[in-house]
Parts: sequence; structure tokens; C-alpha cells
Amino acid sequence: MIPPAHIPNVLTIAGTDPSGGAGIQADLKAFSALGAYGCAVITALVAQNTRGVQAVELVSPAFVAKQIDCLLADVRIDAVKIGMLATGEIVRAVADALRRHGLSRVVVDPVMVAKSGDRLLDRDAVAALREELLPLATVATPNLPEAADLLGRAPAERREEMPDIAAALLALGSQAVLLKGGHLEEAESPDLLLSAAGSMTLAAPRIATRNTHGTGCTLSAAIAALLPQRPDLETAVREAKAYLTGALEAADRLSVGGGHGPLHHFHRWWG
Repeated sequence: MIPPAHIPNVLTIAGTDPSGGAGIQADLKAFSALGAYGCAVITALVAQNTRGVQAVELVSPAFVAKQIDCLLADVRIDAVKIGMLATGEIVRAVADALRRHGLSRVVVDPVMVAKSGDRLLDRDAVAALREELLPLATVATPNLPEAADLLGRAPAERREEMPDIAAALLALGSQAVLLKGGHLEEAESPDLLLSAAGSMTLAAPRIATRNTHGTGCTLSAAIAALLPQRPDLETAVREAKAYLTGALEAADRLSVGGGHGPLHHFHRWWG
């Protein structure tokens, strides 16, 4: 934990979302909602709304690295959330920067496919993510389709399959894995946290709303924001899951777009 007198500085490395529900914009909202000061390094400019992705302009790997180096030359970073990286070259540039600066408390959200179904990570970049970035992660937070992509296997269809999948992911090198079970067709949304210290299941009621854009981004950002402020990963993950559930429960108070709308990141503060 950082000293109580200091507000943590948390960095997101990800792509943009003009609709504000996912990516950099969602991460900064989650950081702010949970008491952290947000910094951002942009990897891709994404033309998207609540209905889907229309175009992507990639930032060069060299400029991604330059943004990180410039920031770290001046600002103390207490935790990092990594989202959309798009290509193997950007994955390797980010991994090199993490090693170069000795960054810890790293949350890797392996963003591969948007809620609309648009692919956000080149298929040939999956190997780079698996080999270069996961071994640097404090915790990786894949959903079931992302886990299947990383492991080269079919997505799980039952909760009982999740422990074996989480163990296979953990073997790729991260300190812990939070395997998200939101894609299962159950009354609950179960997540499984696995590390060398043991396992913990977190289940929350499935919220009946179409406004689920950015759930993965928000959960991983919430974990990154809380890691420097809580005594252990388990506490940070439990509180992040509770925050996400509240944001989903309040999502219908917002009216943003005609597709999968955003979560209500500031549900605790806005009347």
C-alpha cells in the first residue's frame, strides 16, 4: 500500500472510446470514482459508439513507448492497467517499457473483441500477449472467450470448467488470474480468482440491462485503482467487483446511444 497521505497515481495504457463507455475514457472514470489520480497512454484511436467499431488508427509502437518514458520520467506510477494493444509490435513495446521502468501492480485486461463483436487485437498478436506481457502481470483479467483465444481452445460453457482454464492461464506466468464468467448463461455472473495462494470465487446477480459496454475495462481499471490502496489483491478484486455491480445496477439511469450503453461509473455520487 502507498502511504495514506498520498493519492495513488494509476496509469492506463489502452485505446480510446468517443462514447466514453470503454477504453481510456472508462478507465479514467473508474480511477477517479475509486480515489486514484488517472494518467493515460494511448495505443489506438478508435472510432466507435455504443453500436460498434467503425475504424481504428494505431499509434506507432515507438510513440507508445515515448509516451510511457516521458510520463515515468516525471510522475510516480503506483499501478498500471493495460487494455487494448492491437498489435504484436505494440504489445512488445509496452512489455519492454514495463521491464525498463520496473513497474509493479500491473493489471492486464487482454482486450481482443469489442462488445459489438469487432476484433481489437490482431490474431498474430495473441502470442506476443501470451509470451511477453502475461508474465509481467500481477493479475490478468480475461473473460471466457479471451481465455479460449489465449489457450487455443474452445470457450467454456459451464462454471465447472473454469478452475482448469484458470490454472492453464496461470501457468502462462502471471501472478494471478481473474477469470470472468459473465458469458455463461446463468442467473449469476461468476468470476474466479486464482493465484499460488489459492482460489476465490466471486459471484454477483446478473443485472438485466443492455448497458454493458465497457464492463471488462471498468473492472480491470477498478482493480488497478484499488491495488495501491488495499492490503492485498483479494480485497482489491472483491471491492472492484462490488463497484462494477453497482455501476451495472445504475446503468439504466444513463441514456447514451442506441446500442450497448455505458455503465454508470459515478453511481455512488450522482443523485
